[in-house]
Amino acid sequence: MTVFFHYSLYGFANVYLVGNDDTKEAIIVDPAAFTIGLLDFIEGKGYTPKAVLVTHSHAHHVDGLRTLLRIYDAEVYSSNAMIGEIQCRTVRDAEVFSACGLEIEALSVPGHSPDSIVYRIEKLLFTGDALHAGLVGKTASQYGSRLLKEQLSKKVLNQDDDCIVLPGHGPPSTIGAEKLYNLGWRTVRSDGSSRS
Repeated sequence: MTVFFHYSLYGFANVYLVGNDDTKEAIIVDPAAFTIGLLDFIEGKGYTPKAVLVTHSHAHHVDGLRTLLRIYDAEVYSSNAMIGEIQCRTVRDAEVFSACGLEIEALSVPGHSPDSIVYRIEKLLFTGDALHAGLVGKTASQYGSRLLKEQLSKKVLNQDDDCIVLPGHGPPSTIGAEKLYNLGWRTVRSDGSSRS
């Protein structure tokens, strides 16, 4: 398995290609704007996308989906049955499934959006906008913030410290680093000291 990163100017979003080195099939994670640059990137690596993982349906993570599906015959995995007019293979929390010869686990982490999913492939965690390096995803309410932190604590931060966090925006991280340094997990007491 090899993972490649592509930066999309649309929404300043990260797009990932996860390639099966034996079959040369690939999974695309969050196809933002599907540009000539992204097409050249995929073709240049010699992989054929057969699956798409959608972490959540915000436009700057799925806008390239329609174009991608005009070029490649790929199955779309999402917590939604439909994204726009595109039919998806619905995944549920804790579901383990296979795509491109790779085992994938879906972890539901609502809060940033109701449909947020983290996908785990071996030691890789594709977190979308739920978790970034040093930050917890933005939410629209205190309830959403509490829910997101609770779900991340139960399902993501309990992974091994050497698991790599590959977010929808910004640089990669590790679970160990997020446990130590993520500002979203720290609260400040009235005396000025911090606690996790």
